[in-house]
Amino acid sequence: MRSNSRRNLPNDYSIMPTTSPIGRQTPRVDGPFKVSGNAQYASDFHFPGMLYAVPVEATIASGKIQNLDPAAAEKMPGVRAIFHRANIGKIFRSTPGQGFEGICIERRPPFEDDVIRYYGQYVALAVADTFEAAKAAADAVRVSYSKDKPNVETNLKAEDDPAEVPTAYGPEKRLQSERGDPEAAFTSAPIKLDQTYVTPAETHNPIELQGATAIWDGSTLTLYEESQAIFNMRGVLAQMFGLPKENVRVITKFVGSGFGSKLWPWTHCPLAAAAARQLGKPVKLVLSRKMMFQSVGHRARTQQRVRLGATPEGKLVSLQHDYVYHRSVLDNYHENCGEATAFQYSVPNLRVKFGRATRNIGTPSDMRGPGAVPGLYATESAMNELADQLKIDPVQLRVLNEPKIDESLGIPFSSRHFLECLNLGAQKFGWSKRNREVGSMKKNGLTLGWGMAGAAWVAARFPAAASVELRDDGTVRVASGTQDIGTGTYTILAQLAAEKTGVPLEKVEVALGDTTLPEGPVSGGSMATGSLVPAVFAAADNAISSLLSMATTTPGSQFEKRQPNELSFEGGKVFVKAEGPTGGVPFADLLRRANVRLVTGSGSGEATFGEKKPKFSKHSFGCHFVEVTWQPEIARLRVSRVVTVIDAGRIINPLAGRNQIEGAVVMGIGMALLEHTTYDPQNGAPINSNLADYIVAVNADVPKLDVHFLDFPDKEINALGARGIGEIGLAGMAAAITSAVYHATGVRVRELPVRIEDLLTSSVLA
Repeated sequence: MRSNSRRNLPNDYSIMPTTSPIGRQTPRVDGPFKVSGNAQYASDFHFPGMLYAVPVEATIASGKIQNLDPAAAEKMPGVRAIFHRANIGKIFRSTPGQGFEGICIERRPPFEDDVIRYYGQYVALAVADTFEAAKAAADAVRVSYSKDKPNVETNLKAEDDPAEVPTAYGPEKRLQSERGDPEAAFTSAPIKLDQTYVTPAETHNPIELQGATAIWDGSTLTLYEESQAIFNMRGVLAQMFGLPKENVRVITKFVGSGFGSKLWPWTHCPLAAAAARQLGKPVKLVLSRKMMFQSVGHRARTQQRVRLGATPEGKLVSLQHDYVYHRSVLDNYHENCGEATAFQYSVPNLRVKFGRATRNIGTPSDMRGPGAVPGLYATESAMNELADQLKIDPVQLRVLNEPKIDESLGIPFSSRHFLECLNLGAQKFGWSKRNREVGSMKKNGLTLGWGMAGAAWVAARFPAAASVELRDDGTVRVASGTQDIGTGTYTILAQLAAEKTGVPLEKVEVALGDTTLPEGPVSGGSMATGSLVPAVFAAADNAISSLLSMATTTPGSQFEKRQPNELSFEGGKVFVKAEGPTGGVPFADLLRRANVRLVTGSGSGEATFGEKKPKFSKHSFGCHFVEVTWQPEIARLRVSRVVTVIDAGRIINPLAGRNQIEGAVVMGIGMALLEHTTYDPQNGAPINSNLADYIVAVNADVPKLDVHFLDFPDKEINALGARGIGEIGLAGMAAAITSAVYHATGVRVRELPVRIEDLLTSSVLA
């Protein structure tokens, strides 16, 4: 499907009913395990003689350890050891490899030196027979420091970095994209907009706390961990303990969500492994909720200046996006706010550039929609402000600036149906009834505000491998060493295997989450599903090919005198092509006749992420339409209605897909109205480091969500034309909400989240 291509679809663009497993609304195959309590998460594993570990955290954010006294803690009942720099044993520093190999956001091994760089940095580790004893011992360790005043300043100014800087994912040029002469075009533009937008630090808050259980068997390490990338974790841990990769096994059967915080190894992982190595027993280390705010990542604070130049008719002539984000003293994490800027709209003169500001905080990391989510908040907000300035409908402004190709790369889009998203979203929302005047729309005594914004997210594949077994009992096993982080990967793999083999879903077994399986993709970037399609399909084809060869060589087989190329496989049966499937033989019968338990096929798919010279620009697109209600008498603001339309290729499971977008929209409500992490300027600690003070969206904050998918398969991604959808539902959502807030209240909020005190200045309230 090429750029601007169209298909005849039903009026509501709904996905048509299907008898195939692909495209069918399918309940999660792992659901019964979860609701029955049989699903084992990382901290659910227990082993004989297991010990418990609790880290000792720094109570300053900048300075140096002067003295660490474990004596009192070591004498406490049940305490096995207090580990610190002097006795933890050797932990090597890991190094990055090729592609997505060896990624570690906080590269410094725990206890490597006595310098404190952020509040909560681990300085010691208490290990005991019970968790309670370990916690008491950790509290009893006495640490004194020489303190420096921490820098947690919220006003960000770009430091004097070189033109190219190292990052966790490789070198990045600070001038990310440029075309034309954006400065001159902006200066001469008849209409100008120059505004700065700010997003705060946000902390991942998955239900499942991070943790690890480590077991050594001689020189072999097994780690039970809630990882989003088990093979990367295996590689990093192998380096840190000087082991060959085959001596490290990582197991992640279920993940209680991660939102990116569980993508890469954090320092608690090697601490658990080092303690288990020293004591010769399994060691479990599970972080507290407070620790989750300090040492396992967060979305970086950003400050983004957007300058738009346009004609009076609304055609963009210049776009400049200059952004700064905070980073820790230890890391080079890059918050790529310019990810979507250069291709989202047609503009002849453009520049995207970034800067960095170092702070005494735990390292930022990927959080759902990294880079693009805060970036699109800024650029989509600027587009909405420009529309208001021009008195043009914001939907029409986007239509006017729809690109024909990716102007940043000069290549066509593999599939772009943003205009269809806008049309369907406006239709479903009733956008034509919008009165653009601020505070003009009323319902049931409330003031309504309507807003919208566009969305985009990259589409690509990671390398992936899988295996498929056809068994003599008529069942199928599909396996890949990827992981299900709560998004439905178990179900998707079952659907893929059922599609290729014709076996009902209930007869498909799915094996995931173990580095002994074929190497699967990272569960990040909304790329796992798209990456697994070619791997599973190739594995199934190879298993079927083996089956057909066996069928022609088995004495007494109906196909003994045939050649494999004369046979075909469909609906779980083998038949002669020329005779059709009516007289087909179930593959289980053939296996039993041959006295073969199973035939296996392996398959793999290549990566497209990071292609040097792509032929097509591959992305998903979408839009959000939002209604808020404003009650000025009590300054009460609520999101009352959301319509979201997503163009993400073919949707393999609309039920799980809709769940993904709904969850992302809920996070968008939290991003716009509630979530922010605040650091204490005195000691650098996250102040609201608990779920009472760090407010996330809950049921009462969320209206019924109306989600629609277009159905334009993108065959440049894989044979099914499926792209990932985890992140895109969050992209642009905050901009749509703040646009609706302005429409209702007259207050233009450019720093998230929207606060009551922002709205108390509303002329409507007055």
